[in-house]
Amino acid sequence: MDKYSFLNAAHTAYFADLYEQYLQNPDSVEPSWRAFFQGYDFGSENYGLDGEQAEAVSTLVPEHVQKEFQVVKLIDGYRNRGHLFTKTNPVRDRRKYEPTLALENFGLSDADLDTNFNAGDILGIGAQTLREILKHLNSIYCDAIGVEYMYIRKPDEIKWIQSKLNINDNQPNFSGTQKKHILKKLNEAVSFESFLHTKYVGQKRFSLEGGESLIPGLDAVIEKAAELGVQEFVMGMAHRGRLSTLTNIFGKSAKDIFSEFDGKDYEQEVFDGDVKYHLGWTSNRKTDSGKQINLSIAPNPSHLETVGAVVEGIVRAKQDEFYSDNFSKVLPIVVHGDAAIAGQGLVYEVVQMAQLDGYKTNGTIHVVVNNQVGFTTNYLDARSSTYCTDIAKVTLSPVLHVNADDAEAVVHAMLFALDFRMNFKRDVFIDLLGYRKYGHNEGDEPRFTQPKLYKAISKHANPRDIYAAKLIEQGIIDKGHVKQLESDYKASLEEKLEDSRKEDKTVITPFMEEQWKDFTQVDETVMMKPIDTTTSADRLAAITKVISNLPKDKKFIRKIERLINERQKMFDENRLDWAMAEHLAYGSLLEEGYNVRMSGQDVERGTFSHRHAVVKVEDSEEEILLLNNVSDKQGQFHIYNSLLSEYGVVGFDYGYAMASPNTLTIWEAQFGDFSNGAQIMLDQYISAGEDKWKTQNGLVMLLPHGYEGQGAEHSSARMERYLQLCAKDNMFVADCTTPANFFHLLRRQMKFNFRKPLIVFTPKSLLRHPKCVSTVDEFANGSFQTLIDDTTVDVDKVKTLVFLTGKFYYDLDQEREDLNRDDVALVRIEQLFPLPTEAIKNVLSKFKHVDDVVWAQEEPRNMGAYSHMLMNLDEARNFRLASRRPYGAPAAGSSVRSKKRHKEVIDYVFDKSKNNQR
Repeated sequence: MDKYSFLNAAHTAYFADLYEQYLQNPDSVEPSWRAFFQGYDFGSENYGLDGEQAEAVSTLVPEHVQKEFQVVKLIDGYRNRGHLFTKTNPVRDRRKYEPTLALENFGLSDADLDTNFNAGDILGIGAQTLREILKHLNSIYCDAIGVEYMYIRKPDEIKWIQSKLNINDNQPNFSGTQKKHILKKLNEAVSFESFLHTKYVGQKRFSLEGGESLIPGLDAVIEKAAELGVQEFVMGMAHRGRLSTLTNIFGKSAKDIFSEFDGKDYEQEVFDGDVKYHLGWTSNRKTDSGKQINLSIAPNPSHLETVGAVVEGIVRAKQDEFYSDNFSKVLPIVVHGDAAIAGQGLVYEVVQMAQLDGYKTNGTIHVVVNNQVGFTTNYLDARSSTYCTDIAKVTLSPVLHVNADDAEAVVHAMLFALDFRMNFKRDVFIDLLGYRKYGHNEGDEPRFTQPKLYKAISKHANPRDIYAAKLIEQGIIDKGHVKQLESDYKASLEEKLEDSRKEDKTVITPFMEEQWKDFTQVDETVMMKPIDTTTSADRLAAITKVISNLPKDKKFIRKIERLINERQKMFDENRLDWAMAEHLAYGSLLEEGYNVRMSGQDVERGTFSHRHAVVKVEDSEEEILLLNNVSDKQGQFHIYNSLLSEYGVVGFDYGYAMASPNTLTIWEAQFGDFSNGAQIMLDQYISAGEDKWKTQNGLVMLLPHGYEGQGAEHSSARMERYLQLCAKDNMFVADCTTPANFFHLLRRQMKFNFRKPLIVFTPKSLLRHPKCVSTVDEFANGSFQTLIDDTTVDVDKVKTLVFLTGKFYYDLDQEREDLNRDDVALVRIEQLFPLPTEAIKNVLSKFKHVDDVVWAQEEPRNMGAYSHMLMNLDEARNFRLASRRPYGAPAAGSSVRSKKRHKEVIDYVFDKSKNNQR
């Protein structure tokens, strides 16, 4: 007994505090105490340690100290598992979880309820009876808010959260005025939906009914965040509750929403528009405290979680350009559905960006409008995880599960989330647990698939009426107050509806109009007009000097020193390669005040080790970006190796380009075909965004493409898919064959007073091809050529005229040289869309003695640009096709077989008797 006699002498509060520290972070406790607590845990839980140690700990520790430790464990149990036993589900009974928080599971019993324990200090309530401690624990962890946070590995964050939770036992504490304001916003949410339900019977609106407390929650976050210094908010959300958010948070006139419901045509001619719950919106709002803030809600497609990546990109662009000193001044809020956040892999990609240098935005508030059903699928069939928000654990972000019927709890939780984000610059998740009053849309019959749930919902009061009854009981309002609120709000909606029906057409306000005020929307005729992209040779020489000289006081790998030094040699010898085209394009644009951002897998060095935009110091791995030294007043140059993601990163960079038209924003695929991992972004945003949402975007996608025997997944960027998406004036597609043309293409992208996405099929083998070089004069005084004519041949001798695109030109040029054929002309189409049809026709008329016109491509017949040529050029129907046969895969896995097929196509170009299309 003497061994543990010190436990009788010291104050048990000290041991309780020490034991709590041990439970949260064993390594923070002094080693001898850690060994003692380990022995105690093992002994008390009968893990069969060494008999002497187990006996000492389980029997020799004084009983009152043991009890103190058991109460500490009880508190720890509530912290870890209390969220499983909350009152957060308004329409369903909670699932049963084991073990429960019953006293018996912690070595305690009802007999201990009136015993005082110093462990109460942990909750900030001092020494209290176990009964009182339990009361506080249930209030903090098992009421309308359940909190998950104990998996966080940073003690300062855990301590902050616990201190915050202990304030007023994690219960809301609002003044009468604040409560009336919450009721007002709740009324707006409820009344707006019921008004639409009455006026537009059966129309899809994806109502918020069952989750109306989202509106006072968002309102509170925006008001409080503005006081904390946030100046801009960017939100992304899918359909559920979007219309209510637009009018009641973002201030979009209900009149405009009614016009969209009435299905009127659009005022703009060159614009197809989108359904009302997909449109974006930007507004300025004055908060109650007098702060001016900017609000944006990004346009989104029906691919629910896609908009989250776009929002993060928009936010980062604003932060880089306007708030580089304090990223926290722009706050991203992403509103999810429960089925979508659990089921869509994109969420994981976006969450993984949260702390990465190239993508972080100082923390996002994620809000889940949890209907407990996705379309018709019950939550038990929608995920394997306990919660739809379990993705939060990837970044050890706290989660608050809140009963959506308790408006004050929702606002309280949202403000908690805001404080966490502002303090720790990390993501935080709110799981707003409610229900969906109707089916997936207002025309569905939900009782087909959830009869029990919808029987309960049909009898359930809405959150406004529940809250109003509570405030009446508290004497804060009388019974007439809600009726007056509803009457006044609906009267204003009636007025706006009447105004709306006086107008014949719907006007769509452009998203982020301020950023785009200097840019115009154009059609394909303007896209085809040349623009000056020249720059002086002296400027190029100065840039070359900067990018060819590493700091003399730092040590670099010899090979990288040689590669960097060769840049100057190339310039001096007047033979500039592809990498120089990139560097000089970026450098010249930076010098002119444009920004450049590039991201993608391994882009800093380049997949094929050609770019070396970032150079590492050998000993320290310090990063050197020579392009940031071009001039004193240059734009910002950012380049980042991305996470191994296509969908999320393309979405992010599209959002970045959407918010920053004066930044050359580039995403490069590791290999071109990997971009199919981002197919949803291509289909829903890149090809259709301007047509659907009136949004311009200048994102550049660099897609390495070319048949060099590397197999099916490393040959084709699937250009046929991009070309199939092309229509009228929606984007540029290019396949350049010279460094100078690529240089001017990149410069042209920024010199236009409009923005269109640019898809570039970039080379692999041409990066070091001895013939793929350009002169300084071609860089300085040239321009982008949509078509490169063959000026090396005698027009009168040519019998075979070959049109082609990309790297295949060099293969055919070599064959022509080997065969000594002067009767074959090779004409390169450098821009595939908009197709330079007039230039092609001029070439056809120029070669008057031609009796054989060929379309040559290295891709199979069912791939590549052939079908695009047939669709967009009538004359192409009479071209002889030289290509691989149709295949299911882009290329053969065997390099021998691939080379054989490649040679067959080349042979057929020069000898039509060798028909390879059998």
